Amino acid sequence: FTTPNGHLREMQVFAARFQSTVLGRSLRATPVTARPRRTSLQQRRGVARSSSVRVMAGIDPTLVTEVFFLDTFAQRQWDDPQYSGTTISFDKAEFTKKIQEFYSSGDYPLVDGYAPFCKHVFVPNFVGAKASTLKITEDNEKLLRSGYSSRTPAELPVLTRWFPMEAVGEPPETKMLDIILYSREQLIKERDAMASKQEAKPDMPDAPWGIISIKAQDEGHELPMQPITMMRNALGREEGGSGVPLEREKYDASVKYWRDHAPIIKAASPNGE
Repeated sequence: FTTPNGHLREMQVFAARFQSTVLGRSLRATPVTARPRRTSLQQRRGVARSSSVRVMAGIDPTLVTEVFFLDTFAQRQWDDPQYSGTTISFDKAEFTKKIQEFYSSGDYPLVDGYAPFCKHVFVPNFVGAKASTLKITEDNEKLLRSGYSSRTPAELPVLTRWFPMEAVGEPPETKMLDIILYSREQLIKERDAMASKQEAKPDMPDAPWGIISIKAQDEGHELPMQPITMMRNALGREEGGSGVPLEREKYDASVKYWRDHAPIIKAASPNGE
């Protein structure tokens, strides 16, 4: 016979033993089963990251020199038949090497651009590039075309105008090339900002300056950026711009130049401005 108090004490002892044995084993077992799952997930993520790195790696080393590399954005000028601007028919690796040689000679230094991360190198036109713009006159303005297009699928289409080359004829060669450069750090920032909107690109080389555009021109100085490009830059890196705010004085100078000029396009329509 057990008294109520004795029965209560037995229940308390039983409960204490239950907690120290069954629950204790369960609590001890939990991290043992959870840790392998976390490790497995980490391993899967590690594999995914490794696979991503393997896919992104492998940029052509012949397009990289001590100071410069030919960025994928500029390679459109070789590969895109609808490119709106200077097109180039010259070996990419030799082109990059030649720019390094010009710079290393000391006669063609870096020139400040519209922002601290932008520079220019003005070199002789050694590739036979043709003029990419034409002055608008009363005789040829009727040949102008207009439409919406974007430089890359990730960017917003903008309204542009151009001359079809078949209508105005092939332009002459120019005297100079304006090699437009962005710092490696700026290109990484812009790529990261657009990562969700475009396909993965090759790893960024270690050279400090990326060639992002080449303009064939007669002048040995920077020509005004197109107004719509200034606006795109002001929109921010998430929309394909550089994030540099619009400056009214520079914008007015751009409008003054581009009011009387338009690019010449070989294809039926351009890919962006």
